[in-house]
Amino acid sequence: MELYTKTAHELHKMLVDKDVTSVEITESFIDRINEVEPKVDAFIATTFETALETASKADEKIQKGEEISALEGLPMALKDNMSTKGVATTSASKMLENYVPPYDATVVKILKENNIPILGKTNMDEFAMGSSTETSYFKKTKNPYDLQRIPGGSSGGSAASVSANEAVFALGSDTGGSIRQPASCCGVVGLKPTYGTVSRFGLFAFASSLDQIGPFAKDVTDAANIFNLISGHDSFDSTSINMEYPDYTSSLKADVKGLKIGVPQEFLGDGINVEVKNAILKACDNYKALGAEVETFSLPLTDYFIPIYYVICCAEASSNLARYDGVKYGYRADKFSDLTDLYKKTRSQGFGAEVKRRIMLGTYVLSSGYYDAYYKKAQQMRTIIRNNFADAFKKYDLILTPTAPTTAFKMGEKIDDPVQMYLADICTVVVNIAGLPGMSMPCGVDSEGLPIGMQLIGNSFAEPTIFRAGFAFEQAGFSKIPLPTFKNGGAN
Repeated sequence: MELYTKTAHELHKMLVDKDVTSVEITESFIDRINEVEPKVDAFIATTFETALETASKADEKIQKGEEISALEGLPMALKDNMSTKGVATTSASKMLENYVPPYDATVVKILKENNIPILGKTNMDEFAMGSSTETSYFKKTKNPYDLQRIPGGSSGGSAASVSANEAVFALGSDTGGSIRQPASCCGVVGLKPTYGTVSRFGLFAFASSLDQIGPFAKDVTDAANIFNLISGHDSFDSTSINMEYPDYTSSLKADVKGLKIGVPQEFLGDGINVEVKNAILKACDNYKALGAEVETFSLPLTDYFIPIYYVICCAEASSNLARYDGVKYGYRADKFSDLTDLYKKTRSQGFGAEVKRRIMLGTYVLSSGYYDAYYKKAQQMRTIIRNNFADAFKKYDLILTPTAPTTAFKMGEKIDDPVQMYLADICTVVVNIAGLPGMSMPCGVDSEGLPIGMQLIGNSFAEPTIFRAGFAFEQAGFSKIPLPTFKNGGAN
């Protein structure tokens, strides 16, 4: 079996036992990238030389008999909206095509301190705005299960890289489902942590009250190890939570007896694909067989999740993206008559259609006369939704839903219909609105062999419960799905 097919915890044991070196593992992934990247297009840029240098440092520690951390020496991929010192960070936008940051994001600093080789920066929807990785300025990433289909978004490149075995694990960002939805589409595990548990310092902001960095992994054990690494308080992030963080791997027990799981009936109604619904119902039966208590309940206001989310995220995006004006850094229009003309031309030429759409929507809902009617009301509804979840978690330990209403759709199918594209996030946005943790993991495939993801939602800081439930499901064999086949390899 090739090294690139193994999980992080399997490779870690091989490193500790000196059966293999970090350089050999890294070279295995580099060869894999060279083999399949022309089909998948998961990366915007690769950093192989630096990755091999980092791998050598990990090997030196092992040869000296020094202890290594759980992920040390294991090559990963990084979404291209996390600042990397000396390496271009573009957010998949023309606006930042040539921007090279002078500093590392906190999560990148952690990766470097732990001698984790970074193989490259992954493709994404421009400024993380999209659900298909089709709004990238540079390229369109393909789904390893079917190259004519989307990998999900906005972290589609990170999800595809793990699915296609181009990286042991990857980091992405999740604003309304941008880790969980692509994880579902690509058949991997994706965690959106509790808001504030992972530093956002150095993450290029889309919607500051919603954004959260999280991992893509091959299994739940790897996800827990990655979260162990990147979680923690950071004084550079004012929203970072200062608390005692547990060892999340201690919750990996294949036992869910007595666990109470609620299934919102609204997430199994109209708009949810029949095969997805059946897979979720089967997952519920599987949990019952493992000894958990599972029942349906009503989660009010479901119809408002999407409008509330898009009012809030677009408002925050219009504010956050105001900094890209052609003055300090990033793209600048070549010809302009005055300062106002510079702003207009730079932003018109530098941003793509979806980014401009959301900036305009956000500016509208924040404008005089509409602030109270839209943005203020959305924030009030956000509080009500948080209270609804608080009530639900008085009764249930976890909430189980589909991750996405359908499996991966075909490229180009929804790109010209923004409303249909936005509805792809209908199952995930509420987790960000309420600041809760949520994890997607495979629970089956549809009739075309495409992965179906289930989402486990916990109360704030309930990642241990999520990992426990996911691990038990996985250990029972319920999450096992076929590997990607790169079907329709002749697609452009």
